Amino acid sequence: MSSVEMVLTAIAAIGFSGLPGWLFPSRSPAGQRLTTALLLFGSALGLTGVAAAWLEGGTPAWRVPWILPWGEFSVALDPLSILFLLPVFVIPALGSVYGLDYWKQADHPENGGKLGFYYGLLAGAMALVTVSRDSILFLMAWEVMALAAYFAATVETDNPDAQRAGWIYLIATHIGTLCLIALFSLWHRATGSFALEPAAALPAGAAGTLFVLALIGFGFKAGFMPLHVWLPGAHANAPSHVSAVMSGVMLKMGIYGLVRMTALMPGPAAWWGGTLLGIGAVTGIAGILFAIGQHDLKRLLAYSSIENIGIIGMGLGLALLGRVYGQADWVLLGLGGALFHVWNHSLFKSLLFFNAGAIIHAAQTREMDRLGGLAKLMPRAMILFVVGAVAICALPPLNGFAGEWLLYAGLFRTLGLNGEPGVPAAALAAVALSLIGALAVACFVKVLGTVFLGTPRHALASPAHDPPRCMLAPMVVLAGGCAGLGLFPALAAPALERAVRTWASLPGAAPSFTTLLSWRAITGLGLSLVALAGLVLLILKLLPRARGATRPVTWDCGYARPTPRMQITGSSFGQSLVALGTFLLWPKSHPPALRVLFPRAAYFKSLVPDTILDRLVLPVFRFAGGQLPRLRILQQGQTHLYVLYILVILFILLVWGR
Repeated sequence: MSSVEMVLTAIAAIGFSGLPGWLFPSRSPAGQRLTTALLLFGSALGLTGVAAAWLEGGTPAWRVPWILPWGEFSVALDPLSILFLLPVFVIPALGSVYGLDYWKQADHPENGGKLGFYYGLLAGAMALVTVSRDSILFLMAWEVMALAAYFAATVETDNPDAQRAGWIYLIATHIGTLCLIALFSLWHRATGSFALEPAAALPAGAAGTLFVLALIGFGFKAGFMPLHVWLPGAHANAPSHVSAVMSGVMLKMGIYGLVRMTALMPGPAAWWGGTLLGIGAVTGIAGILFAIGQHDLKRLLAYSSIENIGIIGMGLGLALLGRVYGQADWVLLGLGGALFHVWNHSLFKSLLFFNAGAIIHAAQTREMDRLGGLAKLMPRAMILFVVGAVAICALPPLNGFAGEWLLYAGLFRTLGLNGEPGVPAAALAAVALSLIGALAVACFVKVLGTVFLGTPRHALASPAHDPPRCMLAPMVVLAGGCAGLGLFPALAAPALERAVRTWASLPGAAPSFTTLLSWRAITGLGLSLVALAGLVLLILKLLPRARGATRPVTWDCGYARPTPRMQITGSSFGQSLVALGTFLLWPKSHPPALRVLFPRAAYFKSLVPDTILDRLVLPVFRFAGGQLPRLRILQQGQTHLYVLYILVILFILLVWGR
């Protein structure tokens, strides 16, 4: 069996892995276990096919004519596809194991089978997207992916928030799909083919139009601002292992589409890179600011995903500028950093969503201001959360630091080329990247302090506890991946370099990662920090404790009898940063109305609604919905008026067509 055949067989096994869940009784765990076994088998076979394709070299391909009048069934495994396939084959498999305890079939007989089916279909469709080499096949896989994600995210039909978020997602994703249909239609018109192969040349003006359509169409899926409107609600209300796959993998399908299309189009313009740098910087800063203002744990993680998509966008923008100005080092460091961050984000964001699911599973709430003190009740979960938080904040010695190191190195190299369009944007992007990192640290310090430290702020319905094995094991694997790529980033260098050279068609004489970066320095720094942390922990453990000493309550502030209400909440911690971003966030505050000297219990509440969705998009739709009844004047029930409408529309189309 060839590598391509193994990958296609794996896609089929993963895509239809959920069928056994409907063959067994709704409360039987056997169906769910068989579904997980099939998905694990498909993932293992897919990884084997990817490894075989890597060892073969070149681009193994498979083409078969079909009955459709357009295109053909054409797939291939080049280094770009291989790089994006790895998270697709790893994260959903771990999520399926996680779901054995998180979403038990016996506890969810009404939707457990459906969730397993759509979950597998989502993973299989994403894999097919990455190997498609025909735009018609790509669109078919893209639509299956979009619909499977919708049904998986809205599997709780009795949850109105999930249903509302699902409809917003469905509308947004199909607006993006319409742009992709226009993109591939113009691609066919410009190249004469639906094949996704590099174009030797494009008509004047066509390349810019294709880039804009790709940016919008794929930007909706990736979550670039202001196209992110579907993302916070869908990720917050989906089951946590679905949220992990949507955030850790599905968003990257938008990045993959943008990377693939820019690889196919010759002669990018400087404004392409400048635009992506600007959009990436705004997306990253705004995403993390919105995250700081959230009270819902999963909604915070969703906005943090937007921030990381912005970082990836900045890397791709730098690489495009490198192609324009013939700077191979910009291309390697920019796209290499972006692709490395694709891997890194899939690991640490999936870890954090799994961790959030464990917290919700134990505490039965997503509201951070109702939590607290979970470090004593869930010590293993807290350690794994710290690993994910350190990684997402790009702090050494974990993988987030190693990935962003490439981007910093590339952005600083632009300072030597002055007077060219787009270069000032790269300099500003370096400042934006450092600001994003600082805000990310503040954001996850807030989460860690609010959720795990202190004392419980509200009585929980049941005592919280560490997650069971099937939930804990995938988190341990992901934490190991964050540590492995952080301490030994050189392991990823060959795959990254092959993918970048494929994208940019760099000559063999161009510089490589080994000449541009010192991987040993990153490894040495990481191992030194690990050794230092181990030494500090050992000293603290060996220090004698004073006899009779009492341990005070966290944040007791000198009070003799502190209460949980005296603790700093997540809202108060982030209030100063939210105030700094008022121009963008437009927060809402509901202060207590104190009209007497000794009032009863009063509450302060602050909200940070989504500026684009809640203050722009939804009001416009509500207004339009209110105006629709007035259009009934056009519906008179008279045939001659309908004929007149048709003639007017035909006339407009004829004039426009000229």
